Amino acid sequence: MSLAKRLAQNGAGDERVESRISEVRQRVHQQLIDDLGPVLFERTVGDAELERTVRTKLQAALTKEKVALSSRDKAELVTSVSDDILGYGPIDKFLADATVTEVMVNGPDQVFVERDGKLERVSERFVDAGHLRQLIDKIVSQAGRRVDEATPMVDARLPDGSRVNAVVSPLAVGGPFLTIRKFAEDPLGVDDLVSFGTLSRPAATFLEACVKGRLNIVVSGGTGSGKTTTLNVLSDFIPTDERIVTIEDAKELQLRQEHVLNLESRPANIEGKGSVSIRDLVRNALRMRPDRIVIGECRAGEALDMLQAMNTGHDGSLTTIHANTPRDALARIETMTMMAGFDLPIRAIREQMSSALDLVVHLGRLRDGTRRVTHITEVQQMEGDVITLQDVFLFDFGMGVDATGRYRGHLKSTGIRPSFNERLSDMGVSLKAELFEVESFARRRSVGRR
Repeated sequence: MSLAKRLAQNGAGDERVESRISEVRQRVHQQLIDDLGPVLFERTVGDAELERTVRTKLQAALTKEKVALSSRDKAELVTSVSDDILGYGPIDKFLADATVTEVMVNGPDQVFVERDGKLERVSERFVDAGHLRQLIDKIVSQAGRRVDEATPMVDARLPDGSRVNAVVSPLAVGGPFLTIRKFAEDPLGVDDLVSFGTLSRPAATFLEACVKGRLNIVVSGGTGSGKTTTLNVLSDFIPTDERIVTIEDAKELQLRQEHVLNLESRPANIEGKGSVSIRDLVRNALRMRPDRIVIGECRAGEALDMLQAMNTGHDGSLTTIHANTPRDALARIETMTMMAGFDLPIRAIREQMSSALDLVVHLGRLRDGTRRVTHITEVQQMEGDVITLQDVFLFDFGMGVDATGRYRGHLKSTGIRPSFNERLSDMGVSLKAELFEVESFARRRSVGRR
């Protein structure tokens, strides 16, 4: 039970008690910032010493307050304020919880977390919108970004790499809104994806051969389907003697090779100048002598530059695309290429796509909360005005679900061998025949529908 609620039960009115506690909290919080400003923001001391200093100053500041508090209530207030100063306030414990993958704050009174692919509302809340805004300002300033009425939306990241999105007034009605997708301290590997059921072992072996054979691969899927995680796993297969350039809006990829150059886009400053887009970085990356270019996500005109790079000697490049199916992924790349501002004929764009792209790895976030690779699809040549696609592996939805609602199906070979076998052989990579052994697909049952 919160401090304000306990005091309210002792006879004080809810609003008056909450207002008084909030005032004490804000005064103490501001006093600490005034007293410890340089130490807090320049971090001239270690974490342990800083925590001791903050708690000592907190106790001294509370002693000066005239509000009578029990030792338990005072300890709760100390923890609350120190979490704001040293950590991330009410959501600090969820960011430290390994079972939580995402934290969503829908205004000061609503906090949701994601566990095992399922959303749940938690009891923690912020004092008011100002308290939440204070946390957002702290996070974005640490990342060298800003958020205000002129730029009310911002993408940033925490020091551990967790992805942050914030929206404030006037766009956020009832907000501010804060979404944090947590960054795994220990990056997942291919064995983890196989054990989770995201991939089958034959499909993982096939993808490893494709990356080592320098095929150009697009990872597609919806929001939160695991595209970045899969891209990170695929990048593990890149040989250690290659020079890799990564390009992202906010750094999330965790490549373990030694020769990696990480580039990050930059928004405009307060004067509206100095922005560096993903497209600018892609063009610059071509001058950095990369063996591979890994783009965190294609969203706009950089798709044209990506296709150009793939078609001009930068084989083995990787990227992600938001899309519902492999076919939709190609349609999105086509649309984004037209966003580059050049009046290119549709057929010319499609010819470039069919020549540049080799494979689409598509992920779905299923209704049981799991994230699965549902298609591994080869991009073939043009037939008329259409790019032909060929599924090499497909997820078997026809196997239905078990008693807990989890899908029984897994990724199965369609029995079709890809046409790039010869190219892989030229690169010294061979695909064993057993990878393409046909597994029968169960008849689709209504319970297993997508």
